[in-house]
Amino acid sequence: MESTILNPTQLWLLQFFARNGDEERLKELKEVWLEHVRKKVDEEGRRLWVEKNMSDEMMDEILNTHLRTPYNPYNR
Repeated sequence: MESTILNPTQLWLLQFFARNGDEERLKELKEVWLEHVRKKVDEEGRRLWVEKNMSDEMMDEILNTHLRTPYNPYNR
């Protein structure tokens, strides 16, 4: 049987949850985690926007570009 080695983050989370794991605490933790992820995604989006020299006009063009392959009933 293969054993799984937990990384330091996983170990910390297990220790954290070992203490008082009620539903309200879980809800609060989920909110904190989601806010953290939203912040990271926003930072990465801003970084890419600057790195790729994007503009509102370029974004509109991308959003309005039709990239789907036309339907072909013979492609199965």
